[in-house]
Amino acid sequence: MFAALTPALFVLLWSTGFVVARAIAPYADPNLFLLARFGGTALLFACVALATRAPWPRSREIGKHLFAGALLQGVYLGAGYWAVAQGLSAGVMALLGALQPLLTAALAAPMFGERISMRRWQGMALGLAGVVLVLTPKLHAAAAGASFTSGAHASPLLVVIVSVLSIGAITAGTLYQKTSLAQADIRSASAVQNAGAAIVAALLALALGEHRWIASTTLWISLAWGIAMLSGAGVTLLVWMVRHGDAARATALLFLAPPLAALESWLLFRETLTTLQIAGFGVALAGVLIARRG
Repeated sequence: MFAALTPALFVLLWSTGFVVARAIAPYADPNLFLLARFGGTALLFACVALATRAPWPRSREIGKHLFAGALLQGVYLGAGYWAVAQGLSAGVMALLGALQPLLTAALAAPMFGERISMRRWQGMALGLAGVVLVLTPKLHAAAAGASFTSGAHASPLLVVIVSVLSIGAITAGTLYQKTSLAQADIRSASAVQNAGAAIVAALLALALGEHRWIASTTLWISLAWGIAMLSGAGVTLLVWMVRHGDAARATALLFLAPPLAALESWLLFRETLTTLQIAGFGVALAGVLIARRG
């Protein structure tokens, strides 16, 4: 029963990350927020692991878990948030993120011997096409000269390099879960990996001089959701699916995150939701279903 519901629950939780990023923007600097989020999740899982007497990773494995968490969440979100803060269009960033399942599939085949059928490649291509349709309004704005806003402080080339680095980081962090890390108890492993992500967020917050934290109901609710549902349940479900299946099949679900985020933004922020975007959601869903059955 749990295995059957896991994909739908994961996509629903993962998609809310876009909403949280927008909600906290007026109240907190991104890496400062991520530091609180990752630190809170590390503490949460540490308490769960201690209460349930879960075994902890052996000393020589702790560094690997810290590194995996740094890649999967710390570098991915820290670099991605920084790129958007420097003026990169959110639509362009979301489209780059949609390339992650394709990159994962391309690397998983030679690294772990995963068999990627032509049908699965076709499904992922269809999923990517659906994401493009959903992001069309933002991509049109980018094509019209709004790929970078006037508030950008870094060079456009550097911002693009960092944004691509963020996608490489989550891909590497996902594939790393298929190594010896998969033998560790997921409760204690999640505590260590979130600590690794928190270290990256702390370093980025210090390097960028981030200090803005305006306490508000929205900020505290977003932080609680980020701790328990995004870094807590969402990332743990992704790691669990990668451990118990193939990485390409698990990450194909990420094609559904931008369409769901568009729907959530329409409900919460009254953003425009066009017929083309709704059609894109259907195309992405069809692609994911094909990719996961391929």
